[in-house]
Order: sequence, then C-alpha cells, then structure tokens
Amino acid sequence: MTATTSENGLRTRLHRLARGSVISAIVLGLAGAGAPGAFAATDAESESSSVDLLVSAGVRGTVAPGAATTASITVQNDSESELSSGRVTVELNRTPLADEAAITTWLDDADAAGGFEQLGADTTAPVDAEASETTSLSLPPEVLGDLAPGVYPLRATLSGAQTDAQDDARSVTSTTVLVVAAAANPPIAVMVPVTATPDDGALLTADELSALTAPDGALTAVVEGVRGTSAILAIDPAIPAAIRVLGSSAPESAREWLRLLDALPNERFALQFGDADATTQAQAGLPGLLQPTTLAPFLNPSNFTEPADETPTPTATPAPTPASLPSEGSVPSEGAEPTPAPTPSDEPTPQPTDGPVLPGDAELTAIEGATPGILWPRSDVSAADLDVFSTYVSNGAVTVLSSSSVGGAVGAHAGVGGRSVLVTAAAASDALSQAAGEDDTAARQQRLAEASAHLSLSSQSNPTTPLLIGLDRDETRTAEALREAVASVDSPGFGLSEVFSVPATTATLSTEQDQSRALALRGMLDSEVVLGDFSSILDDGQVLLSPKRIQIMRATAVGLTEKGFDEAVSDVNVATADTLNAVDIPPASTIQLLSANADLPFSVRNDLPWPVNIQLSVKPSDPRLDVQSVTPWTIQPGTTTRVKVPVSARVGSGEVTLTLSLSSPTGVPISQPESVRVSVRAEWEAIGLGVFGGLIVLLLGLGIIRTIRRRRREAAAENDQETTSDSDAVEEMNE
Repeated sequence: MTATTSENGLRTRLHRLARGSVISAIVLGLAGAGAPGAFAATDAESESSSVDLLVSAGVRGTVAPGAATTASITVQNDSESELSSGRVTVELNRTPLADEAAITTWLDDADAAGGFEQLGADTTAPVDAEASETTSLSLPPEVLGDLAPGVYPLRATLSGAQTDAQDDARSVTSTTVLVVAAAANPPIAVMVPVTATPDDGALLTADELSALTAPDGALTAVVEGVRGTSAILAIDPAIPAAIRVLGSSAPESAREWLRLLDALPNERFALQFGDADATTQAQAGLPGLLQPTTLAPFLNPSNFTEPADETPTPTATPAPTPASLPSEGSVPSEGAEPTPAPTPSDEPTPQPTDGPVLPGDAELTAIEGATPGILWPRSDVSAADLDVFSTYVSNGAVTVLSSSSVGGAVGAHAGVGGRSVLVTAAAASDALSQAAGEDDTAARQQRLAEASAHLSLSSQSNPTTPLLIGLDRDETRTAEALREAVASVDSPGFGLSEVFSVPATTATLSTEQDQSRALALRGMLDSEVVLGDFSSILDDGQVLLSPKRIQIMRATAVGLTEKGFDEAVSDVNVATADTLNAVDIPPASTIQLLSANADLPFSVRNDLPWPVNIQLSVKPSDPRLDVQSVTPWTIQPGTTTRVKVPVSARVGSGEVTLTLSLSSPTGVPISQPESVRVSVRAEWEAIGLGVFGGLIVLLLGLGIIRTIRRRRREAAAENDQETTSDSDAVEEMNE
C-alpha cells in the first residue's frame, strides 16, 4: 500500500469519528476471536463526556450461513461521572451491500438501501466513571434466517443513558457490517514491510537499535507478529546494514533480532535501501536506482578484530527465483523457467593490509533468502515508469501496485503492457493496515470486520482468484495487533511462489501522476553535486557524501505522506546549506599594521565534525602591502583557528583592503569571500626605533655625566681630607 492510501484511510477515520451526536460509538466483535465492525461517533455538544458503545456479532464481523451467533455489547464510560442505565438495540438490514463503494457509504454516512429489523435488545447496567460493562445477546439461527453470503449493514443504538454532564438522555447510532461467509474463500497472501527510520536520516544508531530490538521494540514486534504465519516480508536492507556496520559493538539484542529474522521461514524480498521510492526516481529521469555511495565511513576497524560469530553472515546470493518470475519485457506464465538476478558485487572495503578484514557493502546489506527483482514503490506509476523499472532490475522487474492504480480488483497477479505486476487489494489492505496498527482491541476489531467485508466482495466474482494484501509502512505496530491482523486473512502456505504460479490477468493503469516529488529529488541530487565539490576539503569526502546520499534516499521513502515528504526534503536542504556554511571566514575588524613586516592572523571557522584542509587566499586592494597570496592550513573540527599570513609594507602609511577567500586543495571555492581593512602605519616603526635609540643615548649620557660628577666629588673630598691631614701634622711638629 502507498502513502496515498494511508492518507485516504486517515481521512476516512476522521470522518467517521466526527459522525454522530451525544455519545461516541464503536462496534466491537467479541464472539470467538471477537471482531467488531463499528465506528466512533463523538458528541459535539458535550465535550465533558466520553462514552463508547461497543457491539458486534460473529467472528471479526463474520458468521457462517444459517449459523447461530452472539452479539456482544460493551458500554465504556470514560467520563468523570457515572453513566446511567440505558437500552441498546441491534438491527440488521437484509439488503446486501453491492460493492466497496456501498460499504464506504454505509460506514461513513450510515446510508444504505433497504429497511432494518431488530435482532435483539437489552438493558445496560449503570457504568461507573472510567469503567465499562459488557452484556451478550444470543442470536439463534432463525434470527439471521436464510441470509445468503454477502455483506450486510448492521447498526446498534444506545438510548436512555446519560451522565451528570448531560441535561437529558439522547440516543446515538453507530454502523458496522455483518459478513455472511461463502463456502469457499480465495487464497490470500499478506506482504508486511519491515522498515525503521533513524532520527538523523542516515543509519540507525546503537541506541536506536537497542530500543527497536528490545522485548517491546517495534522491530521485535514485527518478527513476533509474523512468526507462524505465511506473511511475505519486504525488508529494508538498511536495517541489517545498521547492525552489521557496528560489528562487535552492535547491541546483543540487535544481533539476536537479525538471527531470528534470518531463521524465519517466511518468503521475503528486499526493498530499496532506506525504502526509497522507485517511482519518484523513474519520474526524475534517473538512469538507475539510487544506492548508497559506500557504507565504509560507518565502519570502525576496532569493532572487527574479534573472531567471527559462529552464525555465518548472510551472503548476497539470491534465493531461487519463483518459476514464473519474468524476464524483461514478458509476463510470467505458469511453468516458466526462473531467471535469477545476478549476485551483487561483494568486494571487501579497501583497507590496510595489516588491518582487520572489513565487510563490503553487499555483505552489509544482504537479505538472506530474498527473492530478487521485486520493486514495491508508490503506486502512481505510468506505463513508461514500468518500462524504466525493467531497466533498473536485471532481467526485468516485478512491481507491486495497488488495485486502485489498475482500475479495481484484478487478482494478485497481473500484466500491464507486458510488464509483470503484483496487485494488492486497496480497500482491504487499508483496513487491515489500520487494524495492524491499533493497540486498542475495540478499534482493531472494527478494522478487521471492515477488511473482511472488502475481501468478501472482492472474492464474490471469482472465488478461486488469489488476493494479495499489502500492509502500509508503519513503524509503531505491536506484536499482538500485527499477529491478529495477519492471522485474520493469511492462507497458510500461500506466498510469493504460489502467487507467481497463477496466470497473470490483463490490467490497465489508471493513475494520475504528480511530478512534485520528482522535481524535489532532482533538486536534492543537484545539491549533492555541490556537496561533492565541497567535500574536497576533507581527507575522505565519503564521510560527508555517504550519509547525505542515504538522507536523500530516505527523503523519498514510499511510506512518507505528502507532509512528511515536504518535511524530509526541507531537512535535506537545510542540512546541505548548514554543511556548505560550516566552513568560512568570520567578519573581522580593522587591523593596525605598525611594522613593515609581520604575520597577520585571519580566523577560519570549521563547524564540521572532521578536520578540513583549506587554502586561504589573500589579495590586497593596492600594492601598499606585499602579501603571501595562498596559505594552506588544516582546521581542526569544531574550532575557529587563526591562520597566519606573512605581509610586508612597501610604503609608510595608508588604508589597504584585503580580500580573503577560501578554497579546497583542488581549487574549489569554499564559502563567500570576506574583506578586511588594514591600517598601515609602517613609519611608526622607524620613528619608534629612533625615539627608542634617542632615549638610550640620553640615558647613557645622563649616566656618564652622573658618573663623572660623582667621581669629581669623590676626588675633591679626598683632596680635602689630605689637606686636613697635612695641616694636623705641621701643627704637631710645631708643638
């Protein structure tokens, strides 16, 4: 099923939830496996109350002709006050619904031809706040009478019950269907997508894998939900790749999940990596399907030094192709010889001869036992797209389409213009997809009854024509919901091989195409070319380009709604712009150059998580400065580094503008040029030296003068002392 079908189903659910008056009603089947078929109606006038009526008859809304059954009635009071007792009646319209459009009209608008007759009634007990009460009505064979196999309108009405928030008691009617089963049912195969989307748009991280493969994780739910069924698995190879690239550091729960997946006997095929949409790629004019550039950047050699696991890693060798898998340009027929697809290349990732042996891309993405040659894109394809698909896949492709794109039910296997297609029953697939995604038992059962009704009508015209169910991409399902949904329609032992063995019926495409996704993809791929040039600043450009390619592929994922697609494309474009702006020259203030020769520091910012190799080019506005024109430098990740550029002043003073630009070692321009003003005052160096020299001379002169004067004072003092001594000696002699 496609995202478009999911959106239609959502609109249908919202429409049904908006129908009704006072009390919301849901019809629930609890007999046997208990499957309802009712739809909620909300009270627009009393938002303070929330009361649900749950009623159904039969098993998943289905009974055998002429058989007795039981109607199970549950009143659930989610309001904050007690719900009084009331009376519930169950009525049947004996005029069968003729087609799927009639089913939709009845379930959505409560509009059906013919009259209703009461099957039974009962008084409901008072229901405490936030509690529920259940009663059962036995319906003997004569109540249903001689109803022929078909789908019949069924409705339930609750009246007389009210809560304290209501002024008076009002009635509400909800609608469902009762399917009287035919004696023989066609075989049914169910395809279950296995997808998981990481938060960052590349590969699932170890933490994400731990959560997804935990006992209550979404991936665990898929394995447990299909165990014991014949469900056909459509597996995104990005999931096993995310586990295998981690090597010994992969969570044990993830490695165990992969072992369990490989051990399942279910038939399987590989989706495109990241569940990328082949239809979008064909409409964008791509010559081949997008692939990751390489997964080598995600490998850490230190995680591959331990001995190999006892469980062998799956190889890329394809499983035997079903006998009717077509060759290019032909529709398979019963007994045709298989044409196996070629084995993908599995060359090991280049590595040092003395390092561990690292797995190659084909080994990382291999799906053990996968049937080759199957594409499951969005269903808005044209005949030209199918022709392109045949060139994408060696020996031709088998395309999975919705019956809504081929003008209605044509069986599980069809041929369109000589191309082989698998056709999923649109309405039944939508209802079963919603059932598989419902945690609430009542809501799940109502979808199962709706699916039974659509399948019943699809098989009326040709009860032996196999049918195919394709569940929507949904990454939030629980094991219980998935298991019940698959088991409700799954034919044991009926899978791809059996579908291919059925002669293909002729079908014609009836789709309208929207080129907006193709245009967006071309834009993203154009930006990837720019990033390829930009990545020349890295030692290994694939550390940037490989995650970017995966992000682009995930942005075209089949399961994305229109809103989700727009958001994914926006994320890709924003991430690209952020990357291109991650390395640049921050604005700088005016630099004062007071020397004739100096190293001027210019800042370069690198917000990338890897070191970058840049060349800083500097061009002066006039010859006042002699500047080193190109300076190579390595900027470490997450830093702003000062790159020193030698300059020489040729004149005394003036203002000079330097134009700074970055480029990769191969000459690819990086970011926008930046201008820096330099105020040259080189004469101040000579003046400064002169002043400094004069000060030194002055200080030396003063020192010399002080020394001479001191010595003169000392000599005079000595002379005075000698004169005094001589006078004293003369006086002594005279005495």
